[in-house]
Amino acid sequence: MAKIEQKILITNKLGLHARPAALFVQTAAKFDSSIYIKKTGEAVNAKSIMNILSLGVEAGTTILLIAEGDDAERAIGELRKILEADE
Repeated sequence: MAKIEQKILITNKLGLHARPAALFVQTAAKFDSSIYIKKTGEAVNAKSIMNILSLGVEAGTTILLIAEGDDAERAIGELRKILEADE
């Protein structure tokens, strides 16, 4: 079982607000891997919109995206695109 961790800089000027967070959670739910977002030592389940919003990820924040499972590499690739989008 693969475990992948990648640091990602949030470039969206509004941070990881409701719309991209919802898209992120919907995409994360498609994967069997366990997926977490870690910010300043706090890691949350990335398949829960409430958990993601509770982190308060703002523009310019670097987070750690963690996926563990058989489809971890594919999950990281798709989720990274969402996190790095400027929309």
